[in-house]
Amino acid sequence: MAFIDSTVVNVALPALQSSFGATVVGMQWVVESYGLTLAALILVGGSMGDLFGRRRVFVSGVALFAVSSVACGLASSIAQLIVARAIQGVGAAFLVPGGLAIISASFDERDRGRAIGTWSGSTAITTAIGPVLGGWLMQHLSWRWIFFINVPLAVAVIAIGVWRVPESRSGRRGSIDWQGAAATTLGLGALVFGFIESGSLGWSHPLVIGALALGIGAAASFLWIESKVTSPMVPLGLFRSATFSGANLLTLTLYAAISVFFFLLPMNLIQVQGYSATAAGAALLPLILLMFLLSRWSGGLVSRYGARRPLIVGPIIAAAGFLLCSLPSVGGSYGVTFFPALVVLGLGMAVSVAPLTTVVMEAVDESRLGTASGINNAVARVAGLLAIALVGVVMTGEFRSHLDRSLRGLPVPENVRSELQSNAGRLAALKPPEGIGPRSSADIRATINDSFVSSFRLVMWMCALLALASAATAWRTIPGASRIRVAENASLA
Repeated sequence: MAFIDSTVVNVALPALQSSFGATVVGMQWVVESYGLTLAALILVGGSMGDLFGRRRVFVSGVALFAVSSVACGLASSIAQLIVARAIQGVGAAFLVPGGLAIISASFDERDRGRAIGTWSGSTAITTAIGPVLGGWLMQHLSWRWIFFINVPLAVAVIAIGVWRVPESRSGRRGSIDWQGAAATTLGLGALVFGFIESGSLGWSHPLVIGALALGIGAAASFLWIESKVTSPMVPLGLFRSATFSGANLLTLTLYAAISVFFFLLPMNLIQVQGYSATAAGAALLPLILLMFLLSRWSGGLVSRYGARRPLIVGPIIAAAGFLLCSLPSVGGSYGVTFFPALVVLGLGMAVSVAPLTTVVMEAVDESRLGTASGINNAVARVAGLLAIALVGVVMTGEFRSHLDRSLRGLPVPENVRSELQSNAGRLAALKPPEGIGPRSSADIRATINDSFVSSFRLVMWMCALLALASAATAWRTIPGASRIRVAENASLA
């Protein structure tokens, strides 16, 4: 459910933008409201699973996810959809860490890598089905059905969870760190608000400055709280392990890049390249299927070669994939434009994901599996959250600059140029004004497409740099031995 939803919503963004007449800021909030509550509370979800039972918390999260999905499908405004997505993120915060923690608690160290690889493959195949199914539902029914489809899935998951999933919990006594959760929510919310709104208000606006200052202050208070409370949701002692710290830093940079990619590529395919929603979903299949087909194999790489090599090689291959994504302009067949890039990117992610997850889970004591899973998932979500918040600023800035330069070379009136510039926040959804003639309209449409491609290309270069930073992090912090040393003093705050 969670992995289908993450990809389906990205494919649906152009339809949502058209349905509600929203700018890219509104689309960012549709993604970010979900990511915000998920990232802020996923650590609480992991801790609650450790304390109260991983299956119990997992099933509760599935139920809340289903109810909020219905609310998303019934939304009549962009504001209602954003609120429902935020509640959906709360449900995901309880179900996402629970699944991986249940698997890790059920297998010993020898088999855990392949078990996690199988889990990665299962999520990959549902992720692969999601965009195609979602695209078909949008094309033939409505974007609302991409949320309604979660209801029967939730019923099946709850039934399987009660029937076949064993209950497990940590033997460690403790309580929920609500102070830390509040500080995290406030800090991330303020930072995301500041980054997103800076695109329209400007960095010097008092509201933006105040939000960023509040976010930084809340983040600092979170670290102080975690060092003082009896049962922190982020035990700082875990980060005494260089392996655990390095793996999470690698997660931060690599998932920032891939989150931005999944946010922007459907817009490029549908709004610029002219793909249907179904075709755009199907276009992602090479990447996702490669992750599925190679996941079990990559899960065994740690035991055969150690974690260091795959976590260096994988992100480097991914960087090459991002660079290939920057090459296509407008037009051209899928087979020679995006297909090679998606194959290379899929191979790089396949080599990276399962070994990375295995390293994180093996770097902590078994009693901290839920916490470790929550931390790593939170890092991945925070990476996407902040990266998508910032990418709107980069995209809008480059789009507006390229659009302005191109329009000056066209014989269009100044008032038309001003109108287009004032609505540049819509990016590729920007439409030529009515009543300007078919020739001018076609020229402006081509200019809008070229401007989007230019900004997309810049962001792909940035994603490649983030992937290379991930490889450098693995080279410096991940040990080459196949056995990962468990974090010392992991129980300390």
